Amino acid sequence: MDMIASERRGVAVEPRLNIKMPRNPQMRKAKHARNSVGTSSSRNAQRHYERYLALARAEALKGDRIAAENYFQHADHYLRLMRDDGAAASSGGRS
Repeated sequence: MDMIASERRGVAVEPRLNIKMPRNPQMRKAKHARNSVGTSSSRNAQRHYERYLALARAEALKGDRIAAENYFQHADHYLRLMRDDGAAASSGGRS
């Protein structure tokens, strides 16, 4: 066993490829351009806000105040995102 361990020490480990990162720089730019569209993120924020608000109300009706507060905090996060997106859109660009 010691012989195998000592042999492994001398072998250089190849770095792992980052699969998530596209190698083509043009693909990176295109992906960034798609992600910077404000309407899509606003719609997603609106959907998440409504979802967490409904979950919070359901938990409150069941009497679980801790879970309800957790969901209300999540809903508040998405409300702030929508407010920030609205302010950025009215000022003419994202900050």
